[in-house]
Amino acid sequence: MWAAYVIRPCQEDKEMMYDALYGRQSIEKKDSISVESQLEYCKYETHGDPYIEYADRGFSGKNTNRPDFEKMMSDIKAGKIKRVIVYKLDRISRSILDFANMMEVFQKYSVEFVSSTEKFDTSTPIGRAMLNICIVFAQLERETIQKRVTDAYYARCKHGFYMGGRIPYGFRLVDAVIDNIRTSMYEEVPEESEQLKLIYSMYADPSNSLGEIMRYLNNHGIKNLRGANWSTARLSEMLRNPIYVEADIDVYNFYKSQGANIFNPASDFTGYNACYLYKGTISKTRKQCDLADKEIVLAPHKGFIPSKTWIACRVRCLNNRQSTKTCKAKNSWLVGKVKCGNCGYALVVRKAKTKHGRYFVCSCVGNSGACKGTGCTIYADVLEEYMLNAIRDRLSEFKQISSGKDAGANPQLSKTKIRLTQIDEEINDLLSKVVNANSVLMKYINDKISELDTERQTLQEELLSLTVSKAGDKIGQITDHVEKWDKITFEDKQTVVDTLIKVIKIANGNIEITWKI
Repeated sequence: MWAAYVIRPCQEDKEMMYDALYGRQSIEKKDSISVESQLEYCKYETHGDPYIEYADRGFSGKNTNRPDFEKMMSDIKAGKIKRVIVYKLDRISRSILDFANMMEVFQKYSVEFVSSTEKFDTSTPIGRAMLNICIVFAQLERETIQKRVTDAYYARCKHGFYMGGRIPYGFRLVDAVIDNIRTSMYEEVPEESEQLKLIYSMYADPSNSLGEIMRYLNNHGIKNLRGANWSTARLSEMLRNPIYVEADIDVYNFYKSQGANIFNPASDFTGYNACYLYKGTISKTRKQCDLADKEIVLAPHKGFIPSKTWIACRVRCLNNRQSTKTCKAKNSWLVGKVKCGNCGYALVVRKAKTKHGRYFVCSCVGNSGACKGTGCTIYADVLEEYMLNAIRDRLSEFKQISSGKDAGANPQLSKTKIRLTQIDEEINDLLSKVVNANSVLMKYINDKISELDTERQTLQEELLSLTVSKAGDKIGQITDHVEKWDKITFEDKQTVVDTLIKVIKIANGNIEITWKI
């Protein structure tokens, strides 16, 4: 960044008014006219009148957050400036809104505007109109350049090219050739990847919190990429990153269910490559927790975290985020599930100076007398004990089914899932053609959809038989959490409840539980 503020050639005079010569250059380029050259052009327009030079180097024209520009505007408001001279219109602004605001100030203080290369006469209506037209095209040029750069970036992203940035923990950068283009790619660092496998396996176990994992790593002298101690935020960032996962069809379906845009077809998700996650051109947020409209691209490097483990950790991160929204105060792990049986509104926890300390009350009570409440006092500790026993009774009705095989490692299972996903995509593609279809095409579409639907039903039955053990595994895992109830975290208790229970309705002493299993 460089700026200059120079008064030439006369001495200061409080009543003297000056020409303002303004120059700006975004970055140093051989084909871009320098600030010094811009000011030299502007001097020809002064015709020997005194002037002040204002120069901003290293600033974009997309906004007016520039030190010397702000100094010039202050001098205008102080009555020092009679005319503003620039080499070219886009040197002072490339934003329609900023330019309009600037011209309003110029008119207010009777300041003329001159472009030395474009020769606008702002004293006439046609001159002012041409000025506005030019600033529109200046903004269009800026936005076009920006879009061109963005499109080029994402085009390279979709080919798996290395796009710069910090090298993630667990990898080193090596030279590579992709599509006959020299680039770089990630390569696993064994000693670091082993630590990552440990972190993922620990977090996949609901009995371990991020804080416990952090303390374990720090106590055992395991440092992060920068040689510093771990933090829960850094661990959470890594656990959400698909750059480590062995991306198979389950990972594909996970991102599909979250609304992400997936560049590669489902058949490419074989469990070998990892994934890149990008903000995308549509997404409005950079947050990794919100996956809607994010871009998912298969990376050229190999993943090393099994998809089952990665998804378990990723889902847990999502559940923890949702729990934070619904129960920030952490007054009860049942909050968000308990509803009033009379009005349907949620029951919230209140504190009282009694032996029970906490109780549930209808959130609608007091809203214009719309609800009289549940008709009974619901103490939080009593309801929690009741629900814990109900969960245990519910789980006892199920027996863990074990096939002796790891369903997640079954190649036939992956093949079946991929084909089911392809069928759904084919059906959706056919349905999109219905609007413009004639009678002949409609018959073909109907026959094809019927054929695909028959295949889908067959595959779903096959999938059910292949995954029959997974339900048992899930129930067994939940049962294990319940057995360790006093040792698991508040967030994990909420996750157990969310997995098992849809809603709990209470009215007049009656408790109605709607289960998910």
